[in-house]
Formats: sequence, structure tokens, C-alpha cells
Amino acid sequence: MTDLFTPVTLGPLTLPNRIAMAPMTRARTTQPGNVPNVMMAEYYAQRASAGLIITEATQISPQGQGYSFTPGIHTPEHVAGWKLVTDAVHARGGRIFLQLWHVGRMSHESFHADGKPVAPSALSPDAQVWVVNPETGVGEMVDCPLPRALSTAEIKDVIEDFRRAAANAREAGFDGVEIHGANGYLIDEFLRRSSNHRTDEYGGSQKNRIRFLVEVAEAVAGEIGAERTGIRMSPYITQRNMADDEIIEVMLKASRELERIGLVYIHLSEADWDDAPQVPEQFRHDLRAAYTGRIIVAGKYDLARGNAIVSAGLADIVAFGRPFIANPDLVRRYREDLPLAEFDGATLFGGDEKGYSDYPALEGKGA
Repeated sequence: MTDLFTPVTLGPLTLPNRIAMAPMTRARTTQPGNVPNVMMAEYYAQRASAGLIITEATQISPQGQGYSFTPGIHTPEHVAGWKLVTDAVHARGGRIFLQLWHVGRMSHESFHADGKPVAPSALSPDAQVWVVNPETGVGEMVDCPLPRALSTAEIKDVIEDFRRAAANAREAGFDGVEIHGANGYLIDEFLRRSSNHRTDEYGGSQKNRIRFLVEVAEAVAGEIGAERTGIRMSPYITQRNMADDEIIEVMLKASRELERIGLVYIHLSEADWDDAPQVPEQFRHDLRAAYTGRIIVAGKYDLARGNAIVSAGLADIVAFGRPFIANPDLVRRYREDLPLAEFDGATLFGGDEKGYSDYPALEGKGA
């Protein structure tokens, strides 16, 4: 029977297990410049026993930033900093993909010269982002301002930013990249009528609303290979003014396009709060029918639920987020049925090694 400890191929890679480390924003970059550093290299290397590590979301351009201290992949300094991370992970036998991110309207005026985040349309997400107050040095949740709509020409520039970021990721030594198309960020904003009121070739019909996702996927896959390109999507998450009763149909159509391009995986970001909507089993079967690549799922899975969905054939890999924070040796703990440590919620964003790279692995046989 297939379970989380059964090896699986992912394009040219062979993963020793099906436990992935999910992308999680931790805001530990070196300032100024949002540069990855030695502390981040140690954090990721500690978790290299995962079948696959997917990094925290990483902005493809200055315009793509929406939170303080999140890393970039658009300068030589970013490439050099991420090379510290990939070298450290590979030295411990791990495999690591970089998540490519443009936040769209989920941003703050302090990150933009004109004070305006960009989006498909000038519509508010009615949401907040984490921004460090320059006077106090303390991070706080602040409201997102009304964005401005991207011009058609600017959309082409963003697609080029994704392509260039993929090239930089390859130079930094990553095994592949994951396009962030989920959770109300820019690509997701183009897919939904609630956030996309455009009348050009990127808005209106379902085909037009899918176009941006498809062109980004083609650009990235064309740069580093479809077999090293995945994408994250969130069909059943409607926060941030993203509800649209067409979205499931749109995402299945998008999945058929991703099948045509040959992307190596689709990563479903599922809601992880207690009363969240559940993903219907029928959707999982419909996705399997539309797309034959690997499917990764993430969203409050534990060992039992992870084994169940993998053994049922409805997912190939399960990504774990919060459990990896306090359990760098999560794979071993699951394999040997060892207790899990709890993380400190006060140290999730910003700071130093405390609550980041200082969580210990268990020692000894059967510890």
C-alpha cells in the first residue's frame, strides 16, 4: 500500500518520501534588501529530510512585495543569498523548490513609490498585511489600500518578471520552482470575477481570465523546464473578497492548460481553519481527470489524513506547514510515531533564531 513513506518521482527527482515542507512566510531576511542569509540556510537545512521543501513565498520584483522582510529573487544579492540555502539543503541530501510570488493587491503603500499596489482591477481586497513600523521596528497588521489596475503592457512586464525570477532560481541552485497562483494573490486575482473586471484579453470570459496564469506558466516552464515547474492554487479559499461561483470550473479549465504545458505538479492550498469548507471528493476526481501530473495537497493534514489521501490515489504528496516549524525532524517523528513539539506563535514573523532555527530534533533511538 502506498503511504507517505513510499518514494515517488517528481520530474527528474526521486523523493524518498511524500512529506513536503509547505511554503511558510517567516520574515527573517537581512535588511536592507530582503536578502536570504545564513540563518535561513540553517533553518531549511534542518528540515532537509522532507521529500521536498517548498520555500516561503519569494517576490519576483519590488512591485511584487506585500509584507515586510520577505525574500526576493530579483537581484544578484538575492541569488547569492539563496545559494547559501540551496547548498545547505543539498549538502544534507534534500530537494528544494523556490516559490515565485507576486502579491498583487495584497500589499501596502509603503512598498510602492506611488503608494498603489497593482491588481487586475482597482478593487479592494478588504484585507491586511504584516508590515514593520519604521519608527518602532515592530511588525503589525495593516489595511491594504485600494490598488491600481495594471495596463496590458504592464501585464507583459510581470510575465517577464516571472520568467527572469525562474532563471535566477536556477542560478541560485534550486531544483525547481513553484508559481504562487493561490490565496488571493495576483494570479488568483486574475482568475476570479470578484477581483477581475477587465475588458481586455485578460478579463471577461473564463478563457481570458485564465490567460495570465497560462502565460506565466508557459514563460517559467520555457525558462527552466516544465518538469521543474509546479503551481499552487486554492479553489476553495474565498477570503480577501475572492468568492466566485465559477472558480471551480475555471480552475479545472486552467488545469487542462497546465496539463498541455506539462507542469510537474499542482499544489492545492486547502483551508486550514476549524470550520473551513472541505474540498469535495468529486473535485479531486475531476482534477485527476483533467491533469495527470503530480498533485500535492496542504491544509491541516496529519499523518493519518495524509496517508489516507495518498493511499486513495487522490494526492501524491502531502505538504505540512505548522508541524515543520517546531519539528525539524518531522519525517522521523511521523515514521517512528514520536511526539510532536508545539511552536511559539509569537515568533512566527520576524526576529532571530528564537522560534526559527532553535527548535531541536529529538535525540537517540526511539527518543
